[in-house]
This record gives sequence, structure tokens and C-alpha cells, in this order.
Amino acid sequence: MTYQQKIKDGETLDLSRRSFLAIAGGAGVGLMIGLKVDPAAAANTAQGAIEFNPFVKVSPDGAVTVIVKHLDKGQGVATGLATIVAEEMDADWATIRTEFAPANPNLYANLAFKAQGTGGSTSIANSWDQYRTAAVTARAALVNAAAEAWKVPAGEITVVKGVISHPSGKKGSFGEFAEKAGASKTPPAVSPQTPPFKNPTKYVLIGKEGLHRVDNDSKTDGTAIYTQDLHVPGMLVAVVAHPPKFGAKPKSFDDAEAKKVKGVEQVVQIPTGVAVLAKNTWAAIKGRNALKVEWDDGAAEGRGSDALMAACKDAVSKPGVATATNTGDAEGALRGAAKVIEADYAFPYLAHAAMEPMNAIAEVKDGAVKITTGAQFQSIDLFVASKVAGVPMDKVTIDTVWAGGSFGRRAVPTSDYIAEALTIAKGIDGKAPVKLVWTREDDMKGGYYRPMYAHKVKAAIGADGMPVAWHHRIAGQSIMTGTAMEPLLVKDGVDDTSVEGASNLAYSVPNLKVELTTIKAGVPVLWWRSVGHTHTAHAVETMIDELAFAAGKDPVEYRLALLKDKPRHAGVLKLAAEKAGWKAGEKLEKGRGRGVAVHESFNSFVAQVVDVTIKDDGQVKVDRVVAAVDCGLVVNPDVVRAQVEGGVGFGLGAALRNAVTLKDGVVQEGNFDKYKPLRISDMPHVEVHIVPSQEKPTGIGEPGVPPIAPALANAIFAATGKRVRDLPIGDQKFTSV
Repeated sequence: MTYQQKIKDGETLDLSRRSFLAIAGGAGVGLMIGLKVDPAAAANTAQGAIEFNPFVKVSPDGAVTVIVKHLDKGQGVATGLATIVAEEMDADWATIRTEFAPANPNLYANLAFKAQGTGGSTSIANSWDQYRTAAVTARAALVNAAAEAWKVPAGEITVVKGVISHPSGKKGSFGEFAEKAGASKTPPAVSPQTPPFKNPTKYVLIGKEGLHRVDNDSKTDGTAIYTQDLHVPGMLVAVVAHPPKFGAKPKSFDDAEAKKVKGVEQVVQIPTGVAVLAKNTWAAIKGRNALKVEWDDGAAEGRGSDALMAACKDAVSKPGVATATNTGDAEGALRGAAKVIEADYAFPYLAHAAMEPMNAIAEVKDGAVKITTGAQFQSIDLFVASKVAGVPMDKVTIDTVWAGGSFGRRAVPTSDYIAEALTIAKGIDGKAPVKLVWTREDDMKGGYYRPMYAHKVKAAIGADGMPVAWHHRIAGQSIMTGTAMEPLLVKDGVDDTSVEGASNLAYSVPNLKVELTTIKAGVPVLWWRSVGHTHTAHAVETMIDELAFAAGKDPVEYRLALLKDKPRHAGVLKLAAEKAGWKAGEKLEKGRGRGVAVHESFNSFVAQVVDVTIKDDGQVKVDRVVAAVDCGLVVNPDVVRAQVEGGVGFGLGAALRNAVTLKDGVVQEGNFDKYKPLRISDMPHVEVHIVPSQEKPTGIGEPGVPPIAPALANAIFAATGKRVRDLPIGDQKFTSV
């Protein structure tokens, strides 16, 4: 499949998988470029800092600047990468600075993707060895420079908090030796292939509590720069009238009233709608409101949510089109089982709803392009910008700034909002820089969504109460088909992101079959925080609870018996249960319930125990969540806890009330009055307990999300005897038992 976007009459933009992969594939070459200090390459920057490698610079005043190759959208990766470098360099944390890396896939590729980008909870995991290597190489160069200056063996030199010392009493800061280290013709006594990483027992920053995040101060005093904060001289602000239905196109428009609005400069039709350009945002919005646009709905998606869900449910009532997993004979075992439990599940479209809607600044000048935004997937953005502007990729510059959330929305295979900004700038012949601003309503009604899904699960237990068969059908849209990631993640008709968490079922079940039917719909879909695990974890963990109940067994003990060969799953489950005060067979007082769930995603393991109260009006109040997490070696404990706490809140909002609904193809939710985020008054007390580990770091941005909805549903069952299978819970009323 090829993405095609009309730019001007007869001109098309080819965003095919093949052409993109030809570009992105090159990022797999030379990913560790520059880690070995090359005196000829070490350069003085405009600020006077010496560049030791692509990730570390040292200034004459001793400040160490860490180049952050991943977008920090609130998840704390800038602090994490800076901590790794500071630890291995023995730098003073007070002198650490950070800068976002430029768009350069050859230097700053995500080693998990072989392309520059942030996602999949890979930031620390893929950077761990790379940034440690960069740090020890820079440290060695500085030590070597001091040894040469003092005419002493480098092995006699120590470094503490950025101060280089020798037993003779000689001392100096990083800054004093930065220039000499950069100009030295003697390579540092370290091999990038086998760098002498610090023994973890000597860590003073990694894994330690209370480290001040690098963005704390700037986000508190308002000096942190986001796209919306930026103003380029001569800039025009653009807002776009998008079609109400996905797939519709502008047929004609009347801009007479729009041009009467003070500040409106120009109105331009583009493939995705009609853009109004003005001297400021408010004028652009007022101008758009005054536009009269006639839309061509001929190719638009016109179905509503009910019809789309009916298609998903019809699909899971039949054999799946593709088989994701098939071990043993699930259907045969079901026929001969002692007891069979069947359950149907439904999950709606979900919006990312990040606090900062989409925005970007695009400049076209002298055959070159500059994009400024919270860029999450620079390799794709570079490629798309190059094609839209009709310039070579080496003529495209992307400056990355802080982003106010994303949850996947800024990493789009089509780079939709960047392409739109650049198309507008090109549409006015580059006469002014263009800041594209999407309002909340634009983002909610015209963005990308977590796909709608239906599940059907049949599971059976034997005479001993243990599961003997599991037959799982899933239906929904594919987020990978037609994108550059399709060759990697769609095999034999199975989009791995549709079945992850189910096809690799952690529990020991001898007969397992997982089927998938991919539904075609015109609603744009995209990864959403924890991707397929958002729905598969709910189906799996609530069904396991049903099996435990049918077997007359305690939910925690039942899970542990099925996880005897999964020590890390069992480890977080035991820890969460212990910290929550779980007692096998305990029945809480009337109106209260306790539920549990455990799930692996992004190579990390999270268990959560949820306590709920059923209020007098029948509504659910979530009182407490106790979480245990195993994400390997922890770089920043506070960041890990914050991510799990945030994941709990994010997942709770989706479980309790969030849904994007369509009526005749039109999204009904436009702002937070209808798509209601979790309020602080709804947020439970959350405890996060971290399993000590010396395994390499794994993901943490997303794994806190999947267990919360099933743990909540299981707690509601414990309090009421009613199963929650469809999400969101919405206005359901419950009765205590």
C-alpha cells in the first residue's frame, strides 16, 4: 500500500514503505559513530564547548552537556540519559545540561528501530550501553589530557564530581582540560568495543533517590520552551478547517468573511482542508470560523461507532482470518473439558488527548526546509518533509523542543501535522515561516486513535480447576498495515500489535489458539500508550480471574501456579500482593473489593492490586493501587514511580470514562467536556514498589497502563459479583454483595 497525498494539481507525494525503508534502513549503519574520540572531529561549539562525541560536550566552565537523542514529552528521558552520562563520567550533577539532538539518523538512531525516533518504551533500553560508552570515552579523554599535562600515569588519577585529582595534590576541573582533551593527538586509553563501565556497586547517581530532574526548574518557572512558545520573525499562524468526516476533501470554499477578520492574511486550500493564515492564533481561529466550506464526502467513512463495533463483533463470531498462535488443540480440548467459560469484550476508539495539541513551525527558504516541533520520529519526519518540499533530505533541518505529552500521537507514519505545516508554507511560496496550530477540537476530531476492538474468549478448566484450553478471537483495525513498519510487524496477515499480550500468553495453558480478523475502516488509527496491550491485558486478566473463581481458587495463588516458569511475572505479583496486604480467601467488608492483574509489556513486568469502594449511588471509587514493577536496573527510581503512577491515571481514565464515538462518520467528542480526563479527585493513592535487578534496563513509559483496567474490573467483581468486560465502565451502577 502507498500513502499518496496530493500537493498541487497532478503532483503526488509517494510515501511508500519501500521508499521510506530505503532511507530509514541506512540508519542501521554506523550507529556508534563518534564514540571514539577523533581529535580532528572534536570541535568547539558556538558556546565554546568541546564536542567529544555525538552525545557529550564539555564547556570551559566545566558544564557537561548531554545530547538527548529521544524526545522528552514528560516521561523523563532527558534526566535518564543525563544520569547515565554523569555517572560514568563521574560528573557533578549540578553541572549537567541537556540539549535535544538534531535530526540525524546516522548518529542518533534508536538502536531498537534502526531509525531516529522515540517510542515503544525503548529510550533508556536502547541507549544504555551507547550512552555509557560515550561517557567513559569522554572521561578517558579528559583523564588522559590531565595525565599528559601533569606528566603522571593516567591510572593514578581519580575523578569525583567533575574534579580530576592526583595523589600529588594536583587538581583540575573538566573544563580546564576540555580543550586539551579535544585537541589531543593521543587517543584515550579505552576501547569503545570493551569500555570499562563502572561497577554498579560504585554508583552514586544511577538508582539513587532524590535526583533533581533536569526539567524540574524550567517547567516550574515557565522557561521550558515548547513549540507554542516560539515566535519566528515574520511568522504567520495557520489553522486548518478539516473535513468533519475522515476521507472527505474540500470541494469548494468561500473565504470572503474570513478575510474580513483583522489579522487574517491569506486563505489556502490544501489536500487536508482549508488553511487560514493570520498574524496571530486568535485571528486565524476567528477567520476559520468565518469560512464556508463545502465538503466532498464521496470517499469518506460514514459509519457510526455502533456499526463499526457490530462489524468487529460479527468478525469474532466466526473463525479468524489469520492465526496468530496455535499450540495443541484448543477446540478439541474445549469440547471435552469439565467446564467452559465464554466471554465477549468490546473496546472503543481512544484519543491520545495529550495536553499539547499538534503544532509545528515550517520554514521554506533558498531550497532548504526547517521544521521546529516536539519531534518524536525524526527519520519519518525528515523523509516526509523532503518529499513534501521537493528537496533532498540533507536540506531538511528539524529542531526538537519539549513536547507536552504524546502517548504515541507525535510519532505518525505520515507525519501528518508536519506535512500539513510544510504544505501550507509551500502553498504560500515560502514567503513567511508558518506556525501550524491545532486546537483541542482539531486534535480530538481529526487525529489518530487507538483502534476499536472486539474479543471473544472461550476457556476451559479441567477437574483440578486448572486451564486446559484457551481459544481467543480478536477483531479490529491494523495500525501497521500500509506503513513502513508493516514488513516487520505484519506476518501472514497478523499485525503483531493487535494480538500482543494474547498471542504470547504468559500463563501455562496446554492448548492455545489466538485468531485475528483485521477490519477495514476509514478511521485513522495509531499506537496509543501500551498499544495492543491496552485491550489484550484486559481480556486475559479478567478471564484468568473468571477461571480462578470457577475453580474455587484464590486469584493470586491461581496465577502463581500458572506462572511457575515465569519468575519475573511471579516476582512482581508476589511483591504487589504482599505490599497490598493480600490474604488468600479474604472477603473485605460489604461495598469493598480488591482485584489483581499482572502483565508483561515492552520487556517489563507490572502487577497491580486495586482496592475499590462501591458508593451509595452505585458508582465506583478507586481507593488505592499497589503496583510492583520489574524493569531491570533502574536509572531513576523517581522517574520509574512517576511513569507507573501516570500509567495508572492514564489507564484509569480510559477504563472509567474515555471513548471516542462516531455518528454517521463524525467524531462526537471535541474537548474535555465530553472526553473527560481523569480528575485529581478520581486519582487513587498509588504505591509503586520496584523489584531490585541487575538486568539491563527495559521499558517503563507504557507498562504501567495495561494491568489497571483488569485489576479494577476484578476488584469490582469482588465487591459486586458483576463482571466488567466492556470498556469504558461509564455510568454503570453497581450493587454491593
